[in-house]
Amino acid sequence: MRYLLFMIALLVLDSCTQESSKQITDAEDYNVFLGSEESNKTSKYFELWNSKIQPDSMQLMSFGIVAGEYNRYFQETGDIKQLKLAEKALVKAVEIAAIGKSGYYRTLARNYISQHRFKEALELADSSRAMGSGVEESQKLLFDIHMELGSYEKAKHYLDSIKNMSDFDYLIRLAKWNDHRGDLETAIRFMEKAKDKAESSKNSSLMLWSFTNLADYYGHAGRIQDSYDYYLKSLRLDPQNAYAKKGIAWIVFSHEKNPKEALRILNSVTKNYLSPDYYLLKAEIAEYMGNKAEMTNNLDSYAMAVVNPDYGVMYNVYNVGMYLELTEQYNRALKIAEVEVNNRPTPGSYDLLAYSYFKLGEKDKALEIVKQHIEGKTFEPRILYRTAEIYKAKGEYSKVKELKNELLGATYELGPSMENKIINL
Repeated sequence: MRYLLFMIALLVLDSCTQESSKQITDAEDYNVFLGSEESNKTSKYFELWNSKIQPDSMQLMSFGIVAGEYNRYFQETGDIKQLKLAEKALVKAVEIAAIGKSGYYRTLARNYISQHRFKEALELADSSRAMGSGVEESQKLLFDIHMELGSYEKAKHYLDSIKNMSDFDYLIRLAKWNDHRGDLETAIRFMEKAKDKAESSKNSSLMLWSFTNLADYYGHAGRIQDSYDYYLKSLRLDPQNAYAKKGIAWIVFSHEKNPKEALRILNSVTKNYLSPDYYLLKAEIAEYMGNKAEMTNNLDSYAMAVVNPDYGVMYNVYNVGMYLELTEQYNRALKIAEVEVNNRPTPGSYDLLAYSYFKLGEKDKALEIVKQHIEGKTFEPRILYRTAEIYKAKGEYSKVKELKNELLGATYELGPSMENKIINL
């Protein structure tokens, strides 16, 4: 009997192993999207409206349209200069607008969200709502900002104020709220409803947004095939979409353990897409491969990119992660973590602070932060792993065991470099 049970256990383990290593991707599916075509940062439409802007211009419509084009170029290229040019145009639009100022406040606020200037965005959103025009749009914006700031009760208030199960904007925010609460199944259900709305409207930008977000959610849920399918659907809509290519690269790296192919995909992206965080992912993959030279080159490329003052605080979280896990510059990590907690006191920011103290040997202080600001307030796997490390260092082994069981189911999200670390907790 014992032998029979042992053989059944081996068969179950073998089937799980086969499932986890199942080949999902096929290079023939995505090779066509890996060309190095550079996005065009101008158009006849843009040139027409940009020509109307003079140093003393009062052409309000011109500023709004030109800002929209700059923002589109930023989304397509990752070029921070484009986002800053959009900000400049919007600041001028806010300054001269007599009618429709509320809408320009909201658009500028969204620009600031992209720059991680959340407190400034909140001021603009509050001003927009106080003007009494476009109230529902302001409430949606206020939900987004309060989620970023960690003001979750306020965010829920604004979410409830826009309740409409037939509205795309409400559904995507309801999905985000449930993901925050750790109810991924419900988050996926609402995102699927939003996706259906987008498809029925034939709005390509809404479809693209819902496809990429749904792909992310499916990945978090371990539905890797579905995740891959939706990244491919995204690329069929937008062949140059860097985010979808990054998602496929992560599947190739984390699920299929094929770092060389993942790097090939990412190298095709970074030829023209300028977002610095892609270099950190390439550095992580190179480290997993044991290629120290490639890792160092990518870290150098990242460091040279983010020194640009236009980025402001946008890459604070990435910088702290690099200092804590790759370059061991713990004091620098602590300083930036303190800034992040002041800017946005979320569990994620407090995690960076706690882990910085932990790496500096101040374990009691790290545990105090965990208990006050992190414990029971987030389901983010990387935060839970760091929390488990702190618990282990302080001898709270029952909590470590509880988190370890959860983390073992999140190895895809965390990446193959983390598997042994989780096992050894």
